[in-house]
Amino acid sequence: MNFFFAKIFAFSIFAKHNLKINEKYSMNGKVRPKKALGQHFLTDLSISERIAGALQYEGQALEIGPGMGVLTQYLYKREGFKAIEIDDESVAYLLVNFPGIESKLIKGDFLKLPLEIVFQGDFAVIGNFPYNISSQIFFRVIDNRNRIPEVVCMIQKEVAERIAEKPGTKTYGILSVLLQAWYDIEYLFTVGEGAFNPPPKVKSAVIRLKRNSRENLGCDEALFKKIVKTSFGQRRKTLRNSLKTLFPTADFSPEIFNLRPERLSVEDFVGLTKYFS
Repeated sequence: MNFFFAKIFAFSIFAKHNLKINEKYSMNGKVRPKKALGQHFLTDLSISERIAGALQYEGQALEIGPGMGVLTQYLYKREGFKAIEIDDESVAYLLVNFPGIESKLIKGDFLKLPLEIVFQGDFAVIGNFPYNISSQIFFRVIDNRNRIPEVVCMIQKEVAERIAEKPGTKTYGILSVLLQAWYDIEYLFTVGEGAFNPPPKVKSAVIRLKRNSRENLGCDEALFKKIVKTSFGQRRKTLRNSLKTLFPTADFSPEIFNLRPERLSVEDFVGLTKYFS
């Protein structure tokens, strides 16, 4: 047995035998939300069903942070499904309440998960992402874009709007550019605070990312990222002023350098990268 999966199997047995220990820290036999993990458990089943139904990719899928399985219940019987959960109590709860999930459930951190071992081939990503690591999850999706054809997720409404936004608006930013370079993004619907336990202080939203047809940027990708991040790091400044720190001897006379970064499309940033290469 592969060491990675042997470790998962061993944990599954451990979690089953220690459910009673976990329950004394929970509420009425349910998992206690933990602020440190950014947990806000979705309780509205109609919303969880809509999220599951929004996933169009029919192949393998990975759910990030299933919690108590409000979304998992619509997904875990499909072929090629896996779920990753970092919280011990949540894993123990899922093992008891979802028969047959043992071989599909991974105890661990998605940001450190060896995706090449867990999945052979492409897979979709779905989940109610913890607010505090949603950006890190998206950066990992970008790094694995050629294996992840679709993402359906619920995140903070403000972040969802930023990601789906087009150039020329105040919310358009780093994630907007980096994700839109590789994915077509749809803002699906808004979710109110009352749909969660505990209720977050802000509204949430569900978005869908579908891999576009772009195979490469046609420029130095590392430099592209650096230019995007530097530009938006000082978004109130014109590109001329913000990018001088990266290219102190460059010619900044072209008209585009009079603009602020939120005015530029993905293609414009690609053009800038080629200009400085």
